[in-house]
Amino acid sequence: MPARRPLRRPPTVGSLVALALAAGLLAAPQATADGGAGSAAVRIHDIQGTTRVSPLAGQQVTDVPGVVTAVRAFGSSRGFWVQDPQADRNPATSEAIFVFTGSTAPAVAVGDAVLVSGTVTEYYPGGEAAGLQSVTQLTKATATVRSSGNTLPAAFRLRPSSVPDRYAPDAGGGSIEKLPLKPASYALDRYESLEGMRVALRDAPVVGATSEHKDLWVTAEPHRDRTDRGGSLYGSYRDPGAGRVKVASLIPYAQRPFPVANVGDELTGTTAGPLDYNNFGGYTVQATELGTLTDRGLSREKTRGQKSDELAVATYNVENLSPKTPQAKFDRLASALVTNLASPDIVALEEVQDDNGTTDDGVVDAGQTLKKLTDAIAAAGGPAYEWRQISPVNGQDGGQPGGNIRTAFLFNPARVSFTDTRGGDATTPVTVVREGGKAALSASPGRVDPANPAWTNSRKPLAGQFTFRGERVFVVVNHFNSKGGDQGLDSRFQPPARTSEVQRTQQAKSVNAFVKQLLAVDRRANVIVAGDLNDYQFSPAVKALTAGGVLTDLVDRLPRDERYGYVFQGNSQVLDHMLTSGHVRRVDYDIVHINAEFADQASDHDPQVLRWKP
Repeated sequence: MPARRPLRRPPTVGSLVALALAAGLLAAPQATADGGAGSAAVRIHDIQGTTRVSPLAGQQVTDVPGVVTAVRAFGSSRGFWVQDPQADRNPATSEAIFVFTGSTAPAVAVGDAVLVSGTVTEYYPGGEAAGLQSVTQLTKATATVRSSGNTLPAAFRLRPSSVPDRYAPDAGGGSIEKLPLKPASYALDRYESLEGMRVALRDAPVVGATSEHKDLWVTAEPHRDRTDRGGSLYGSYRDPGAGRVKVASLIPYAQRPFPVANVGDELTGTTAGPLDYNNFGGYTVQATELGTLTDRGLSREKTRGQKSDELAVATYNVENLSPKTPQAKFDRLASALVTNLASPDIVALEEVQDDNGTTDDGVVDAGQTLKKLTDAIAAAGGPAYEWRQISPVNGQDGGQPGGNIRTAFLFNPARVSFTDTRGGDATTPVTVVREGGKAALSASPGRVDPANPAWTNSRKPLAGQFTFRGERVFVVVNHFNSKGGDQGLDSRFQPPARTSEVQRTQQAKSVNAFVKQLLAVDRRANVIVAGDLNDYQFSPAVKALTAGGVLTDLVDRLPRDERYGYVFQGNSQVLDHMLTSGHVRRVDYDIVHINAEFADQASDHDPQVLRWKP
């Protein structure tokens, strides 16, 4: 493979110099930072500097020259981007900056050559405590228009040769703010060196579907770590997809509606605009030019039906389902269970809310929620599912306040029987007993280890005992604590801290210990552990869950480019899992892609199903 050429921004010669002269941008003797007589003229690259924080932060600057490249005239963060066509020779220094005007619409237009005065500030999206990087900007600013209709500086092209494969420098968990930027070495440094500047992507593959906020994710590396359906695979902590950037739009909606794209589609042609940074996705192309959406025809998958001698078990996070949820969502979930998942014999559900949803009045039962779902399944031509669940103590299991989310089982009594054993409630731990030489549950359904501090403000696992064709089967459905509070992949702290991981690892150890109890009584016990673990197949939590070889994570048996069922910030990743004990062999496992890659979702999770022949 030929050696890569040194990375550098497009040269500033000829026409750009002429443009700067014509616009009056080369003559700026008043552009000074407040520092006393004799201060040198200040240009944007002087403000941006060679690290993430401006060397002039907190200072006043006067008559800084540039050309307006984009205007944000809506929202509470209005302002405009100004870029200096007279670039320096240092690729680490950005040539553009955002001028913040607050709630006031900017009084400039794209193409205006301006002299801007204001205070240099570092803005931390989400607040400094959120751990994200800062945006260097000018506030309390005034602008003098010198000329209009000027040609804009050429956009920097984001592509494999200009975006390094390595994502971020390693500071041992400390801040990278004061480290010299190395845009040829790290993707985050490359993006930071372009902060505010015009950037462009050509024929950009969509790796994160259009959201309700009218944005999507693309990748500048179209041939690296792609899934079998066109996404960007998140396969390890060290490789979080360096080419991913978000695309939003500055184009008025009436002039150009934002494209509704699914993963695998493409923004054909050029997508360009200033490179922004925010707390809803990090580096974002604020597009002033959008490529044309090319629909690649992504379809929703359907798994095969189970054979008469196969037990089919599924897991599905139904995302805050309650009787207040629109009927259309119940119908879509039901249709998916019947058609796309082929009516599994057992369904492990997560995020089932109580009977009045987020109304916080002490109601904890979920009978109406589950009845509405099973009625919809029957109406869709599915089986007459029964359900089993245990209501939590009010307000003790996390999730949306008042919602009292919990895990639950659906099962088809025509295919599988549930062993009802009294004694299970919100606070009583289920234990393993010996019955006829085999393992059995002291309560079914029963909660696993509910008093363990690992489950504080989190959903407790639900264990159930089933029988299929004479075989006793134990299913444990889980919903581990969320990733709330973790630092983002693009954090100024590298590597980012994953503080929520500590609790999930303790939760995994709790479930692992319960499975060991089952196997200690009967080493041939058929155990299936399923649910939303909120963690990756390579995480410490999943390693703790499978410790001692008591469980096998089935996702590891899939081809690498199929190991995902959730898409976040353009990363196709694994959060939901199905694991089996050693006696559950000859398993056919499928992640059924019907939600996560699509702009139109019934849930943000894809369901999974395994089929097992005892």
